[in-house]
Amino acid sequence: MPTELEELVGFIASPNAKIRLLATENLVPFSASQPALFKTDDLTPIKHLKFLIRDHPKIAEHALTCLINLTAEKDVLEYVATDDRFLGILLGLLVDSDEVNANLMAMLLANLTKWDGLKSLLDRKQPAPEKLGSDGRVINQLMDLFVKGADGTYNKHADYDYLSYVFADLSKHDKIRHYFVNRQEYDDVIPINKIKVFTEHKSDIRRKGVASIIKNAAFDIPSHPKFLDEDDVNILPYVLLPIMGGEVYPEDEALEMLTDLQLLPPDKQRDPDSSNILTHLETLTLLTTTRAGRDLMRSVSVYPIIRETHLRVNDQAVQDACERLVNVLMRDEADGEENEGGAVEEDGDIVEV
Repeated sequence: MPTELEELVGFIASPNAKIRLLATENLVPFSASQPALFKTDDLTPIKHLKFLIRDHPKIAEHALTCLINLTAEKDVLEYVATDDRFLGILLGLLVDSDEVNANLMAMLLANLTKWDGLKSLLDRKQPAPEKLGSDGRVINQLMDLFVKGADGTYNKHADYDYLSYVFADLSKHDKIRHYFVNRQEYDDVIPINKIKVFTEHKSDIRRKGVASIIKNAAFDIPSHPKFLDEDDVNILPYVLLPIMGGEVYPEDEALEMLTDLQLLPPDKQRDPDSSNILTHLETLTLLTTTRAGRDLMRSVSVYPIIRETHLRVNDQAVQDACERLVNVLMRDEADGEENEGGAVEEDGDIVEV
């Protein structure tokens, strides 16, 4: 005889909307604490939850929350992420400027991109809403959603912050790293230039996701000249500013720094999340892989910034990362020395995030 909870799971598929609402609402906490309840009959309850993301907004909200919790389970993640039809429905709803559950959909997509096969999003296409101003590639639509969502100009119900986690997971794949550092035909913009401005955004989620995207993209060593060129990506100010506070530097050091880093206000705050600071330090270390990267950082006084970060951030992982970076920047270079496999090989701890 089924338990009361098992009976409640069965009501997810009720033809009565009020019963579906009651069932999904009450099942939300159990989707996190007792996922096995939803794995009966070859995951039939999961199938019903997928169908409900197009139901009345409150029912869809609860169904999406359940799916977000349940896709933490590997078997459920695979079942949902490999459903191409469901993925098409989810992406179509996500780009709708009137979709009230868009943030939850972005959260679910962030979970789904942990499935390796979702790198196929790079090649996926769907019609773009005219209001979005994007092209037919899904990845470009998601990028434009992320940018326009920052100030609520596209959908008043959503900020799309969790799309940063989508991009962070996708950027572990080589082809998608290349996407981030290459100019797109439809708007003639390098995608990473759209997101680099968010390294100091008020949203913790957005900052963390963007820091990870930049770091993952920096594993593409041939792109480093583009990363460092002021006329292409010019990434250094956007990676250094979040790790800086309002400290005052000696004039000789300050004058050598990048213009954007000089004369910061005394109330300037560094990122309060030490894990973000660590990610930025690891990005800087990756960018020392080439001789040109090391020479540039020396010429624009990156060392004093790292010195102050080491002194002022009370976090062992951050301090260790500072020491590794300083060791690279302060060492002597042999004449003609170019790439050494560099920081990526020297620091086995730097991995995609």
